Amino acid sequence: MPRNRKKHSAYNGNSHHNNESDDELSNDAGSVYSYQSEKSADAYNNNGDADSGGPLETGSGLEKYEEKLLQAIENASDKSLQTRINAFQAINEILVHHYIPDFIDDRKMTLMDAIEKSIKKGKGSEQAWAARIIPLLVIQLDGADDINELIKVLKPVLLATAQDTATSYDARAKCCMALGLLNFLASDDPGDLLPMMKSFESIFSGSYLKGDSTPSTAGVDAAALHSSALSAWALLLTQIPSGDLVTLVNSNNSLIPSIRKLTGMLQSPHLEVRMAAGETLALILESGRSHDEDFLNDELDNLIEATQKLATDAHKYRAKRDRKVQRATFRDVHRYLEEDISPEISIKFGKETLLLDTWSLHHQYICLRNALGFGMNVHLSENGFLRDVLQLGAKMDELERNSKMAKAEKKFINAAAFKARSITRGKNRDKRSAVIN
Repeated sequence: MPRNRKKHSAYNGNSHHNNESDDELSNDAGSVYSYQSEKSADAYNNNGDADSGGPLETGSGLEKYEEKLLQAIENASDKSLQTRINAFQAINEILVHHYIPDFIDDRKMTLMDAIEKSIKKGKGSEQAWAARIIPLLVIQLDGADDINELIKVLKPVLLATAQDTATSYDARAKCCMALGLLNFLASDDPGDLLPMMKSFESIFSGSYLKGDSTPSTAGVDAAALHSSALSAWALLLTQIPSGDLVTLVNSNNSLIPSIRKLTGMLQSPHLEVRMAAGETLALILESGRSHDEDFLNDELDNLIEATQKLATDAHKYRAKRDRKVQRATFRDVHRYLEEDISPEISIKFGKETLLLDTWSLHHQYICLRNALGFGMNVHLSENGFLRDVLQLGAKMDELERNSKMAKAEKKFINAAAFKARSITRGKNRDKRSAVIN
């Protein structure tokens, strides 16, 4: 369990913050890392998900969304397809915007059963929405036994669906995202993670260069699946010790794809694949360099040349926004490869700031944000499990409460000392009066 998670040295990012508050929109001239977790509709909706329309009303108190959640859990097993889809959408909305671990703990088995059935027997949108609930469920629960039970029940069905070519690309992409976060949050054992990473590679290998070294001809939907699988692969990579990674890469172990295969993905005609590949390469380099400063030096020139082309790409056949996002992302990747300088991104929420100063920590944040969407700030502030994962320490209200207790205790001690001094001085004054008389 990652309850006392060590600080990781690798760093991948799928996007988009740079010293900005999550409550501000990105500047048009800013880095791609400036996209906001709270306000970025692109970051939320580009995953193929419906916009929830913002947070639920909280003014009516706790009972309103509890009642809505209970009804949605019941409806998740309804005979009507649309009723089940609506139920999963409602559950997603509530779990995103509210941290309610005790409430969920009492109903997790019912919810897990409904999710398992919908992913196994459902189709398309139903499978995608059911898979979306899984990382939210893990984030709500903070017990090792609970998360292990989730893995035992849901990992096999998620993996089977992600690899099923008869299933829709969107549902498979959501299953990859769920599998990545489920394994990331539950384990840091390379023995558990490497086989799952190999399964992800079997999916995103569809965007490798073809045998004649020409780019993959995968379509838009397939490319979205490949980028999701590569992002999930990179998330698990952040859990692999840097020494183990260097050994695997240098030994050409089949458990890790070759750097040249990943470099070939930079030629993909699809933006999301190019960006995922570039950031994954930066993550691999950062992790390896922390163990061996000469790691992959023989590949470095080719990587620098490839990323420089993408950082200065001005091809008119690409959409203007795509060119802008690509150039901003690959400027950071190219600078890291050439100068060993990682971008530092500050995420402001409430009175606190989360500093993302490695590619690994940034990629972990982005994957969690893609799951939580508009509710990221709520969980950063209130969710102790998530704060532990991102190394934020104790919750602010706990720190303030401890501070108030310390102040109250100090005040009590001072008051007691003052009372004791007053009594002593009073006795001395009485003695002085007796002498004078």
